Amino acid sequence: MNPASIMKIMGAKNRFTENHPKFVAFLRAVFGKGIEEGTVIEIRVTRPGEEMMMSNIRVQQSDLELLQELRELAK
Repeated sequence: MNPASIMKIMGAKNRFTENHPKFVAFLRAVFGKGIEEGTVIEIRVTRPGEEMMMSNIRVQQSDLELLQELRELAK
């Protein structure tokens, strides 16, 4: 990855953190303990004027392996 792309991503990450500090703190608390196989992750989206949509996943070993790969890429 070239340095300009890395700087762009870091800038976007910093803006996201400034705009959504509670969400970032939540993610740190959840992922700080670690995610284990069998954990259920649920997401809910409510758009203005529309009904809420929700989905979830039960974490599998292959998901944990993907998360580990992503962590290593982020270093």
